[in-house]
Formats: sequence, C-alpha cells, structure tokens
Amino acid sequence: MDKTIALIKAGGKLDLLSETRSKAALPFAGKFRLIDFTLSNCIDSGLENIGVVTQYMPYSLREHLGIGKPWDLDRENGGITILQPYKGKAGEDWYLGDAHSIYKNISYIENKAPEEIILLPGHLVYKMDYQKILKEHRDNNADLTIAANNIPYADAQGLSTLDYDDNYRLLDIKQEDEPSKNLVSMGIFVFKKEVLIKALKKYCSQGAVDFHSEIIPNLIADNKDIFVSKFDGYWRNIRTVQDYWKANIETTENIPEINLYDDQWPIYTRSEEKPPVKFGAKSCSTKSLIANGAIVNGRVEDSVISPGVYIEEGAFVKNSVILNDCIIRKNAMVNKTIIDKNVEIKENVQIGSGSDFTINSDAENTLENGLNLIAKDITIAKNIRVHRNCRINRDITADEFENNEVLSGTTVE
Repeated sequence: MDKTIALIKAGGKLDLLSETRSKAALPFAGKFRLIDFTLSNCIDSGLENIGVVTQYMPYSLREHLGIGKPWDLDRENGGITILQPYKGKAGEDWYLGDAHSIYKNISYIENKAPEEIILLPGHLVYKMDYQKILKEHRDNNADLTIAANNIPYADAQGLSTLDYDDNYRLLDIKQEDEPSKNLVSMGIFVFKKEVLIKALKKYCSQGAVDFHSEIIPNLIADNKDIFVSKFDGYWRNIRTVQDYWKANIETTENIPEINLYDDQWPIYTRSEEKPPVKFGAKSCSTKSLIANGAIVNGRVEDSVISPGVYIEEGAFVKNSVILNDCIIRKNAMVNKTIIDKNVEIKENVQIGSGSDFTINSDAENTLENGLNLIAKDITIAKNIRVHRNCRINRDITADEFENNEVLSGTTVE
C-alpha cells in the first residue's frame, strides 16, 4: 500500500490522567494503550507507512512506541515515524489544532509522495479495516472521504454531525448543542494528497486550525467531492474521564462488544515483562480483567486491574480501573474510581461511598455520576473516607479533613 500513508494524531488531554502523558498514551484494558487500537488497525489493514504526530507530553508515548517493533514497524522501508512538535520560524506557534498539526508536517506528506493520506485520531477504541474506506474513496474518485458512525443522540452533543445525499455525498457538517442528527464524524479522513496539501496551505495560512469546523466546511463551499463512509462496528471516542472509565469497564462483560481475543484482528502492544497473575487463598475475582504481574489477595468485581497491582487481603475493588503498580492495602474499599499509576491506598480507606452525588465543580461534565479520579504517585492515608465525584491530586492525610471524610464533589490539589 505504498500509495497510502497513515498519519495518527496522538495528542490530547484528559484531566488528571494526562498530567504526564498524552491521551493517546493512556493505559487501557489492563495491558494496552489507546493508540494501540489505531496502530493495530493500520497493520491489520495492510498499512505500513505510518507517521505519529505528537505534541502534548510526548515522552510516555515515544517510550511506548519505541522503533515500532511490537507492530512490526521496525523496518527500513515504511515503518513508523515520530513527528514531534516544533515552532519553526520565529513567531510561529506550536500546534493549535488537528489541521494545524498536519499543516506543520506538510513536508513529510510531500516527501513521502503518496497518492492519498488517511488521517486517524490516536484516542479511539475500535477495530476497523481501513481498506473499506480506501476502496470507497477510490471508487468515488473522492477528494475527501469521512468515516461516520451512528450513535445515540445524547452522545452526539459536541461532535460533528453529517448530512449526506442518496449517493453518500456530504452536504453539511455542523456541531449542535442539541443535535438534529446522530451520524457523527469519527475523525477519520481519507484525502487525495494534492487536495489536502492545497487546503492546508490555503486555509491554515489564513488562520484555520481545525478540520471539522474550518477546513471541511470550506471544502464543501469549494464544491469538492466529499463522501461519507459508514461504519457500523464498536467505536468509543474517549473525550472525558467518564468515557475512559466506561470503555474500560465494558471490556469486562462476558461477551464484550469489542473482542480483545480475536486472532483474526489482533491488537498489538508493547507488553511489560511481568510474572503471571497470582490469586491468594482468600481472594475472589468476578467479571474483571486482571493483567500480568497483579497479585490479588482480596476481592475484585467488575474492574480492570493493570500490571503490577497488589490488592491485600480484605480489600474490595468494584467497578474501578486501577492502573499499573498501585497498592490497595488491607480492608480498603474502592468503588467506581479511576486510580492512576503508583498510588497507595492505605488500610481501611473507603473510596466511592455514600449516597451524596454532589457534582464536582472542577469537572462538572465528567464527574457527576459518582466517579472518582485519583492522580498518579500519591498516597491516601489510612481510615480516610472519600465520597463521590472527587478529584485527588496529592497525598492526603487523615488530620486534614473533618471526621476523616473527603466530601462528594471535592477537588484536593
């Protein structure tokens, strides 16, 4: 597929989880990173010439990608290229949006000299054969083809909805507070090379930075041949910590909508070298994903437990996502919580308890249904009770809070 290159946009932030990493580098489903799904789709679709556009907190992502060996991308011809941010000439800005980030790397597109470019977000959870959209793009002789998915109307808020005619030709694209349509752009675009280059040079030089709100409406006005390619499979757009938690928990279902065990369409990753999972004599685990290196002596339900997590006897973890190398001490309870790496929860701590669902004013759109978020590298002292919709971003001790309680809706920074 030498005539096609893939460009993966691998930036983005996600509250406390992205203080030291980009969204694309977030751990997912125990052993993966979010970017693994897009990268694996490329390999499984036969695309082997891939550029990864980074900006925000790129170190963790670069360390994960390395030279691309887990994806068989460590090769002389093709392979993976990390496109790091730069300012260029004096007075130029860093990347200001997804279109601007591609515009700043336009020389990479020109030097690779493909016929078409497929642009891919790096923070989606899905399996997709890109050959389908590429075939439709060629059959239509399209200037641009946009992958689209029907989702619930409530979830379409803030996304770009698409209107098209009987031939799947795009008529309109817009964002609405109360969407009138529920076919949304997946952020996956196939461009003719010359169309993309001309559009970026024309509109980004005039200040445009975003594909959905600026570049594509201008291309519609220019009467370009733009088509919609419908996708009917599982697709999760990780926009919020609530999305991240929900998508993780969905992988614990008896028959998840996304199959992580499919030999015909594998998800590749750079695995950590850890010993096997170990369950103690009094442990109990139901409907959960437990990754390599974890030791479970307590009880785990409906949760994702990442590599190296240690859960002591009497501890109870439910409806939670626990990232790498955390320690949950004796008789602690963790419910509906995301805990980032290297966190220690001391004895008798309770997280996610009580019936008060006061919304967190610092994250009112994502911490409103009882979900707690705990940043990496901190310790929560014993006997503390953290209620719901809380954000914890530093070590906390019992003597800081009345009755040892962190009330619902609280941010501790």
